[in-house]
Amino acid sequence: MPSASAANVRPARLDEIAALNELIRTSATELSRGFYDAAQIEAAVRFVFGVDSQLVRDGSYFVCEIDGERAACGGWSRRGALYGGDQRPLGDAPLLDPATDAARIRAFFVHPRFARRGIGRRLLDVCCAAAARERYRALELMATLPGVPLYASCGFREVERVRDRLPNGVELEFVRMRKQIASA
Repeated sequence: MPSASAANVRPARLDEIAALNELIRTSATELSRGFYDAAQIEAAVRFVFGVDSQLVRDGSYFVCEIDGERAACGGWSRRGALYGGDQRPLGDAPLLDPATDAARIRAFFVHPRFARRGIGRRLLDVCCAAAARERYRALELMATLPGVPLYASCGFREVERVRDRLPNGVELEFVRMRKQIASA
């Protein structure tokens, strides 16, 4: 199976959001086992995990392809929301100030066939570089429990544990994390 070095990273397109949401569903369903129970995974896919089309329109959401197949997706944002997709926007997402605010890392998901091959890290490097070019000095994210090891290995530190009560009453735990970066 090819590794991250064989991956092509490109901006996501609006016309592929349905396919990306399917990749996210597959990733979350399979890779969240052991971290969340079945009811939490289903609720997360229904209410939380999905593409935020504003990131696609902003040109800051990416697709990682290997041999023409979508292997992963994820992005960064200059807007205030830490997580959430089109299916459940979490309030206003004002533009951030790179001098005082941390850019956001958003909606990282790797297809299980491509997991643990460095693809998430490669995508994260692309996002970090893009945020640094816009003079952000820090990154912040809301990690899923299965994502915490990746982000920790990339220098992110836990800020706080957060429980989100979803519209169907199911609670989901996340970890807010932060990392300082050097501006380009």
